Amino acid sequence: MYEVEKPKEKAIIATFISKSDNRQDALDYLEELKLLVETAGAEVVDEMFQEMQKPSVATLFGSGKVQELKELLAENKCSMVVFDNELSPVQIRNLSNLLEVKVLDRSGIILDIFATNAKTLEAQIQVELAQSLYLLPKLSRMWTHLSKQYGGIGTKGPGETQIETDRRFIRQRIQMLRDKLKTIETQNAEQRKSRQSFPRFALVGYTNAGKSTLMNAITDANVYVEDKLFATLSTTVRQFVLPNNKKAILSDTVGFIRKLPHHLVASFRSTLAEASESDYILHVVDISAPFFREHIQIVNDTLESLNINTSNLIYVFNKIDKLEYLEVIKHIETEFPKSVFVSAIRNININALLNKMQEEYEKRNIIYNLHIPYTKMNLINQIYNLTDVIERLDQETGIDFKVKVLLEKKELFEQSFKNMIQ
Repeated sequence: MYEVEKPKEKAIIATFISKSDNRQDALDYLEELKLLVETAGAEVVDEMFQEMQKPSVATLFGSGKVQELKELLAENKCSMVVFDNELSPVQIRNLSNLLEVKVLDRSGIILDIFATNAKTLEAQIQVELAQSLYLLPKLSRMWTHLSKQYGGIGTKGPGETQIETDRRFIRQRIQMLRDKLKTIETQNAEQRKSRQSFPRFALVGYTNAGKSTLMNAITDANVYVEDKLFATLSTTVRQFVLPNNKKAILSDTVGFIRKLPHHLVASFRSTLAEASESDYILHVVDISAPFFREHIQIVNDTLESLNINTSNLIYVFNKIDKLEYLEVIKHIETEFPKSVFVSAIRNININALLNKMQEEYEKRNIIYNLHIPYTKMNLINQIYNLTDVIERLDQETGIDFKVKVLLEKKELFEQSFKNMIQ
């Protein structure tokens, strides 16, 4: 028996451009949508846009443009059209009826990719939760063909009952998925506690910026890498060694993208907890991308929406091997002072990055000398929990310690050992 490869679905991508929008930007965004559709496994055969003052409430495009789109779909034997815009339930229903093909918006195609790439139980639950949150408002008017058209007592048709049944089922499912995620989040929080004694770094960045490749370069983690969007959904945590031979922790997280659906961000909040609790965030940027500055802003805005502190951030500009002129690095370095320029795939400047990580981590430490009398030996465990012990020397009256304390633990440390600091 031979496994026959199924032919790829053919798709047309489309976007509505308001008169107030930048046309060139909107058309450039279509290129990203094309990559999304191809990542989902379809072949993009053509693209279309319409520029008007405001979109049609019923069909997004005007009636003439919808007819033109229908003819283009038939001519190319396409089974799907994907819009870069967010479509309302009414627009999806009307366009599906008029075009007689599958109609997806940007959120729909991203959810499809996430569902395909979700390998772990946590990722699968997160994706199903996001899909349920996406579907719930779109149930509106899906069953109106079963409802009666006249008013008055006793006129609620079976469609109304079906909507309520479906909504109740989905809401129950959403609550169950949220409960499951809370359980997993509690387990993950316990695992993070066991790693608190190590310097912790987290990778964040726009999707396909090369985070997983950088993870492999730093830790030899052999993490799955593929040149496509959202190849990594689950958080990977690996140990590595800084130049001073101190063990540290590096975690890889899900990538961000322009107009990432808010329900996806909410569902993956627990996955991004690694970034929120890390000592430093490594913001990986594809320096060869035409809109890398916009990518930086999108990632920073997303982190801010999740209340993740970005003051402890190091910019890692990746893929310098793809630059035609290396002189641009000097200008970018001026714009982003705390930055390192690397090529993860070619292992260029990885040692410089490790040195920068160590240097920045060291800045957050204060050196203290302590004398702990033998009558206070119960405090020894607290010293090792709160500090990084540099030296320990046993004396006649007690033990002398030289320790490093993180800035955020300074107040607690000084309160705990106020009479013993030398």
